[in-house]
Amino acid sequence: MVACPMEPRELRFTLIRTDLLQDAVVVLGDSLLIGRLRECELLLNHPRVSRVQAGIKVIAGYYYIFNLRTSNPVHLNGKPITENDCLAAGDRLAIGPFLLDVDINDKGLVLEVSLQIGVSYQGLDAADPALETEKADAKKRKRAAPLPADKALDVFWEKRMREVGKIVRPSPLFPTSQRRAGKTQSVWTSTTDLARRWPVSFLIWGTIIGVVPVVVAACWFANAYAPAPVARVHAQKELRISPPIAVQASANSCTTCHSLTLKMETQCANCHHTDAFVATIVKGHSAAGISCVNCHPEHRGADFRVADAAVLACTQCHNDANNQTYNGYSVGTPHGGTFGYPVLDGKWVWKGLDDAEWALKEIKQTRLPTQTDEQWRSTQFHAIHVLRVRAVPGIKGDPQGLLWCNACHEPMEPPSRTTPRTKCGLCHGGRIEVQTGRVLIAADKPNCTSCHIQHAMDKRNFISVAIRVD
Repeated sequence: MVACPMEPRELRFTLIRTDLLQDAVVVLGDSLLIGRLRECELLLNHPRVSRVQAGIKVIAGYYYIFNLRTSNPVHLNGKPITENDCLAAGDRLAIGPFLLDVDINDKGLVLEVSLQIGVSYQGLDAADPALETEKADAKKRKRAAPLPADKALDVFWEKRMREVGKIVRPSPLFPTSQRRAGKTQSVWTSTTDLARRWPVSFLIWGTIIGVVPVVVAACWFANAYAPAPVARVHAQKELRISPPIAVQASANSCTTCHSLTLKMETQCANCHHTDAFVATIVKGHSAAGISCVNCHPEHRGADFRVADAAVLACTQCHNDANNQTYNGYSVGTPHGGTFGYPVLDGKWVWKGLDDAEWALKEIKQTRLPTQTDEQWRSTQFHAIHVLRVRAVPGIKGDPQGLLWCNACHEPMEPPSRTTPRTKCGLCHGGRIEVQTGRVLIAADKPNCTSCHIQHAMDKRNFISVAIRVD
C-alpha cells in the first residue's frame, strides 16, 4: 500500500458500486462531491446520508476528504472527521450505511462502495493496535497531516455546494415561496404528494356506483320505489273531471306529491285548489291529526278508487271496535249505528254551523238578537233544507220539485214532530256515483258525508240526494 503520490498522475476518480448493478464510473476532475443529491458525483441515496455529505479534493498531490456536515460526520477508519483528513490506500470511509474502501494507484483514486444493513462501524477503529493486520512497509504507511483551516478551501466548497443546489430540479419537496430571511428561514412546507388518496376515490366511485343507478331508476323506473302503482286518476296525463278539482294532472309523477321541502299534505292542498274545489279539512279531523292520506290512501293499485275509499273510511274508523286514539281523541259508533237526528228529548243537540261555514252556504238569513242558540240552530237547519234541494222519490215536493215544509212534516196543521224521523233516510241513505251510476253505499245504510260535509268549499253537485240549485 502506498501513500498519496506527491504529484498526481491523473485527476480522475473511479467509482465502483458493488451495491448497484452498474459498471464502474470514472469522474474526471480535481474534486468529488458525496451526498444524497442526484447532482453529486457519488450519489448515496439513503436518509442517513446528508444532501451534500462530504467532498474529496486533490491538494499538492494528496487526496483530502472534507467533512461538510458537522452534525453528521464521516468516519475514517472508525473515527469521525472533524474538518478534513488525508486519504491513503486501504482506508475505509463510513457514510451512513455505506462503506467506501479507498485505493490509490497510478490511475487516480478508486472508491469501492458497498451497502451494509444493520451494521454499525462507528465504534470500530482500524488504527487500534489490538487489531492484527499484515505489517506494511513503514515508508508506504506514511500519511500527510490534516490541512489547517483555509478560507480559500471554505470558499471553494461553499461554491461547489451552491452550484449543486442551483441545478437541483424543481420539486414540491423543496418549496421556495414565502421564505423567511436569515437563520429563521424554513424551506419545508407540507405537501400532498404523500397523502393517502384512496378514501376520496372510494367516495367518488361509491357515489357513481350507488347514486347513478338510483337517479336512473327514479327517472325511468319510478314505480320500482313504490309499494304499488298509484290510482288511475293520479296516473292520467290530463284532467278528465269537469269542473276540475286539481290544478294539473299528476301524470304518475312522484314529485307531484313527494317533495324535499314540503309535506305531502301541503302538496295535496296546493294541487287540489281550484275555483270549484278546495281541499279543506274539518276542525274535528284537524284536531285529531287526520290528514289527506288517512281518508284518501294511495299506492293501492291502478284500479283503486281514492274517492270511494274516503266514503267507506267513515265507518271503518268510527266504530266501537276501534280502540286507537288520535291526539288523545277516541272514536265510537255514532248515532247508535243508524241515522242521526238533530233533536233529542225535545232539545236541539245539533251543533249548527259556525260563521265561516254559514257564510259558505250563501243563505240570506242572519241571526236575530233575540234568538237563543237553540233557536238559531233550528233556523239554520231548516234554512239549508227548505227550497234548496230537490225532492227525491218518496218525498212530496213543491210544484218546482223542491223540498219544502210538508215534505217532512205531515200533516202541517199542526206540524208533525214524528214524521221527519221517518223521512231522513230517504235523502241521507245510500250513495250512487253520478258519473258511472255505481252503488257506493246501499240505500238502507246512512251516508255520513251527506250531513258531515268534509270539504265544505266543494261547489260541485256530487251528492245525488242533495243537489243545490242556487
